[in-house]
Amino acid sequence: MTKLPTVLRCAVLIGALASPTLALAHPHVWVTAKAELLYEGGKVRAVRHHWTFDEGYSAVAVQGLDANGDGKITPDELAELARTNTASLVDFGYFTQLKAGGAKQVFGAPTNERMVYEKGLATLSFDLPLARPVGGKLLVLDVYDPTFFVDFRIADGNDAVTLASAPAGCKLNVNRPKPVTQEGKPLDEAAFQDLAASNKDFAVDYSARAMAICP
Repeated sequence: MTKLPTVLRCAVLIGALASPTLALAHPHVWVTAKAELLYEGGKVRAVRHHWTFDEGYSAVAVQGLDANGDGKITPDELAELARTNTASLVDFGYFTQLKAGGAKQVFGAPTNERMVYEKGLATLSFDLPLARPVGGKLLVLDVYDPTFFVDFRIADGNDAVTLASAPAGCKLNVNRPKPVTQEGKPLDEAAFQDLAASNKDFAVDYSARAMAICP
């Protein structure tokens, strides 16, 4: 099994035990992603993520976290989960890649991590600062899991990716690729292995991608 952050591993394991079909196909966790590129002085200083997990993962993730037993899961009750999940993401490069002029950027430790649970869905938010702020005419943000164990999809709507305090004239181009399927159905394990073997970087083609284009 692909290595995942502690909470994600737990969710996938329980789900696989409950549903035999889950263990036979990729992906196993689905995330609807929103992002903000935070500019300061004409350069991007951080990426702010908002990841909403699928209903199955969300239910497992918040199980037993209603500390006061009032039937509601509050951000305070989710604070430790947010810290654990975000800290664990370092092993996976935060599933985030930002390129400026084709050069891959380096991130520092995440900050401002928090979670909410609303309408049966858990959303993890955090800021991912760059080691050095970066500018340029073209910035490309990719959010994806190279193993395709987690399927990241950019949310619908014009506010799915935004530029905060960007220089005048900057524009966004958002790419929403179609889900990976075979004859309209999710890939089974054999099909996934064949695809991965023929193209080790295939997950990039299905990444949640946004391009910031500035004058």
